[in-house]
Formats: sequence, C-alpha cells, structure tokens
Amino acid sequence: MSSISIIGTGNMARAIGALAVAGGNAVEVIGRDPAKAADLAKALGGSTTTGEFGAVPAGDIVVVALLYANVVPVVAQYGDALAGKVIVDISNPFNAAADGLAIPEDTSIAQEVAKAAPASAHVVKAFNTVFGVVLAKGRPLDVFIAGDAPRAKAAVTEFIESLGLRPLDVGDLHMAHWLEGTGLVVMGLARHGVGNFDFALGAAVPG
Repeated sequence: MSSISIIGTGNMARAIGALAVAGGNAVEVIGRDPAKAADLAKALGGSTTTGEFGAVPAGDIVVVALLYANVVPVVAQYGDALAGKVIVDISNPFNAAADGLAIPEDTSIAQEVAKAAPASAHVVKAFNTVFGVVLAKGRPLDVFIAGDAPRAKAAVTEFIESLGLRPLDVGDLHMAHWLEGTGLVVMGLARHGVGNFDFALGAAVPG
C-alpha cells in the first residue's frame, strides 16, 4: 500500500483519508491548526498520525486538500520539504459565482503547483471532478488523473485503486486545465441538470 500525507482538514481531506485508511494505506494528517489535524486523525482511526505544518511530510504521496487560492502558496511555503514527493492537487479554481474559472486560460492550479514545487517533485491532478459527499460514501467511482511523470501517475493510480476507485488517465499535466473545466461542468450539472450533489462523472465502455 501507499504512504500518504494529507495537507488539509476539510471535507475532501476527511473523505480521502477515510478511504485511504480503509484501503490499508499509512496516513498522516497535516493542518495549520494542530488541534483540527489531531481531531481528524482520531476520527480516521487506524494508525493515522499527525505531522507538523511546513515540515517534511511522512508520505511519499502528498495530497494538498486545500481551497485553490491556498494551494500554490502552501506548496511554495513548503519548498524543499516536498523534494522527491508526488504532489496531488485536488482543487477547483472556481470564481465567486462558481460559473467560471478564476485562472487564465493557458494554465491550471496543478501547472502552477509544478512551477512552485521543487524540481524533483512531481505533480498529479486528481479527485477534482468528484464531490466530497459522494467520495465519502465509498461507492465505485472514476477518478480522472493528469500528470507528466509516468512513475508519479503510477503511484497515484495504485493509491486510487486501493480506495476501491477506478483511476482514468487523461494525459499530461496540461490536461489539468481541462479537468478543472470539467469540475465546473460537474458544478453546473449539480445546480441544473441533476439538481443535487449526489452524483459523479464516469466513463462507460459499451459492451
């Protein structure tokens, strides 16, 4: 199994962490507020540990489960502490009305993370097209991923499979922009076409 550090203590951190523990992975929770991190680690159970914010994460895979505006600054703050790590960006850079992206058309949060991270770290976009409320139920889901480093994507693929989910590779890291756009489509469906947040996108292969 994988060793995972989760930076963040919100709903997505809780959902991914719970599945990770159930899948037999080693999980570390990190938050700016040590009390919140400790509470989440206790709730996740198993052998979940807590780490010091800004220190070298214990996990080989570091899931940055933060609001999009905080992702790049936190990665930059960590600096060399993330050297050699696989960094998973799960964020969606929605504008205030959640009807458009709050970033330029020629980039993505994941690509900006790659610029801010140490050269030896590798960034993978994942989980941004799945609502936390759905992920928390642990039902079979498709998780789209994008990244430039085959070994990093292989590590994230193995991790996602340990959660009982199906990873689907959409290509290199530049595709993260389109995954973030897909997150916007999912939000639109929740508000209009489906009318609730209890659904997920997936790929169906005709028999």
